[in-house]
Amino acid sequence: MTGDPPPHPADRFDEVFDAHFAEIHRYAARRLGPDAADDVAAQTFLEAFRHRRRYDPARADVRVWLFGIATNVVGRHRRSETRALRARARIAQGRDTGEPLELVDARVSAEGLRGRLDEAIAALPRGQRDVLLLVALAELTHEEIAAALGISYGTVGSRLSRARAALRKALGGTNPMLALEEQHG
Repeated sequence: MTGDPPPHPADRFDEVFDAHFAEIHRYAARRLGPDAADDVAAQTFLEAFRHRRRYDPARADVRVWLFGIATNVVGRHRRSETRALRARARIAQGRDTGEPLELVDARVSAEGLRGRLDEAIAALPRGQRDVLLLVALAELTHEEIAAALGISYGTVGSRLSRARAALRKALGGTNPMLALEEQHG
């Protein structure tokens, strides 16, 4: 019939899963590591399936909705995320690579910065960390993050600004992107 509304994404959940599982899994792996990613991605889609009738396409794109659910699932694994960030920080500070001296110097500088960055991210309040990592890892816009987390656009901006300021302070005013570009440039 003409004029019938398009099917609700809940009616095509297999397509939603196929289209977005890899991206949600990658986001979870980057936040919590590969060991937890399978569980987080599976839990995300299980919760999405259970609540599929509550999804409102007018509020957010299905991808954004899934990132919101994934962020909440990650939040429940927050201690694991914090431990993983702190472990990477410790590893980055004490590695012996056996590489030529100039490569070791460059790597130590980059990894030392990475370790401090991981530690600084781990120290952020959950709301700031969630916003920062949705920007950095999922490449969501402020509007998408607001929809995913159910917060205002302004709150996204203020949390991101506070997170960036905290990271700059923790890194002694160093901009990690410039430091890494200088080493590879």
